[in-house]
Amino acid sequence: MKVDVLLGLQWGDEGKGKIVDVLTPNYDIVTRFQGGPNAGHTLEFNHQKYVLRSVPSGIFQGEKINIIGNGVVLDPTLFKVEAEALAKSGHDITKRLLISKKAHLILPTHRLLDAAYEAAKGASKVGTTGKGIGPTYTDKVSRNGLRIGDILSDFKNKYDTLIARHKQILQSLNFEYTLEQLEKEWFEGIEYLKQFTFIDSEYEINRYLKEGKSILAEGAQGSMLDVDFGSYPFVTSSNTVCAGACTGLGIAPHKIGDVYGIFKAYCTRVGSGPFPTELHDEIGEKIGQIGHEFGAVTGRKRRCGWIDLVALKYTVMINGVTQLIMMKSDVLDSFDTIKACVAYRINGKETTRFPFETNTEIEPVYVEMKGWNTDMTQMQSESEFPKEFKDYIHFLEKELEVPIKIISIGPDRAQTIIR
Repeated sequence: MKVDVLLGLQWGDEGKGKIVDVLTPNYDIVTRFQGGPNAGHTLEFNHQKYVLRSVPSGIFQGEKINIIGNGVVLDPTLFKVEAEALAKSGHDITKRLLISKKAHLILPTHRLLDAAYEAAKGASKVGTTGKGIGPTYTDKVSRNGLRIGDILSDFKNKYDTLIARHKQILQSLNFEYTLEQLEKEWFEGIEYLKQFTFIDSEYEINRYLKEGKSILAEGAQGSMLDVDFGSYPFVTSSNTVCAGACTGLGIAPHKIGDVYGIFKAYCTRVGSGPFPTELHDEIGEKIGQIGHEFGAVTGRKRRCGWIDLVALKYTVMINGVTQLIMMKSDVLDSFDTIKACVAYRINGKETTRFPFETNTEIEPVYVEMKGWNTDMTQMQSESEFPKEFKDYIHFLEKELEVPIKIISIGPDRAQTIIR
């Protein structure tokens, strides 16, 4: 058996949570391989709405095993809040969620460092979620981090050593803070975590594969936020691309099966950073209002624009995408004209490559198509799609050279058309 990977192809917020939930019945196990509580995966079904931050989105389907992999960073405080909310809604996850011993812990001072670093950058700030993700990954790569497995051995001494180091940095940045309440809630989260099973996830996942179990790996954020291949430095701190599933779960590259690439029928971005197709007009506002484009974790308003095929082709290539999934198609239901960016004009020259330098002025080159002006939210099959929408699908498939297998026409689990 192989691990199928599902990930976002744009700047995050593509709707990964819903599709993981839709696909989970086809799998025995669902895993998260990177990111942390800065990613909010929203799911809607049976007239209920759920937002998951650290728990894999397969948790609602039957008795499936869900695993938080070693590439994830976990905040005990926020995890406790999330798990307790799920329990109150009738979803007890203590017996179905396994956590890698090698997943790193977000300390309360990591969140303070996140705020301090952003304040120090002033106008050039990245626009982080303030969840301590960057500082936690920084400690990981500098070999100073604390991991889930450390909870089981000499934990307080390890914690105190790292906290002292963080306090020195905060002092050097002249950052004022109060730690007592944050620490209290954090240690309550640590105690809560102890009821879950901690595993050597790389061994367990490979054992499941040998036993013939089917596994779906769920990514967070989007490929254009990848620390290596995204619009650096306005990126997250982990590898959000398909290769991150190998390092974030401990599986070999030849164990990767299908790669599901998820994208919106248009584009959005949260925070700072380049966004060539961003719309600063009433069309952008309309897309944002219809699409409810506000962050599930932060509540921040998302920037909106037309679909960017230069960036999309780039991420399809990097990830080796085998199947595409288009989300929020219904948001464009009421537009007379639909645009798609097929090239960039930079310093008077056209290119179809995503550039290294993104601080320069990038002018999108568009093609225009007739909109479908049809409410698709109640449609049950592809045969009901209006001709103009079918033309849009065909155009995208031709440009991206990968089939679009799933189309979402609304937020609910039932509003999903599988082709």
